[in-house]
Amino acid sequence: MALPMRFRAAQPGDLSVVRALVESAYRGETSRRGWTTEADLLDGQRIDLVGLQSLLGRPHSRIVLAEADGRLIACAHIERLASAGYFGMFAVDPTRQAGGIGRAVLAECERQLFDELDCDRIEMTVLWQRQELIDWYRRRGYETTGEERPFPKHDPRFGLPRRDDLYFVVLAKVRA
Repeated sequence: MALPMRFRAAQPGDLSVVRALVESAYRGETSRRGWTTEADLLDGQRIDLVGLQSLLGRPHSRIVLAEADGRLIACAHIERLASAGYFGMFAVDPTRQAGGIGRAVLAECERQLFDELDCDRIEMTVLWQRQELIDWYRRRGYETTGEERPFPKHDPRFGLPRRDDLYFVVLAKVRA
């Protein structure tokens, strides 16, 4: 069962702890404690402080933080792009995964995208190799769209590929 959480929008002073959480959920040995690791697919960083600052500086963009017991346990980036919303950079503390936190954060982000940012649809991208993650999103109402997007293989700001066949599949959910 998920802990009682408080949600809030990230501020510039939060970005170093957000970066640490995202890195711990996706990269390196620490990420292997949870099931969202990309450590077998990518080396290097997942996000840097400049990238996080850029997300905060864009219109209709926010980083949603979930806190429990006074510390950051999860985060995600949401943004309205035209009438569609984008959901990404979803990270849950690897030591607290598989306990309902992710479902609660996703539900809050969907609420904000649909209700506060007035989106008709939410899109996300997931590496095609992450079938268990794609299945998790499908159980929450997301469908694959058939669209694929390239992974930025030659941009180390997003990681260093350990294989040549990385690309994203697009998933979407429409307002109920």
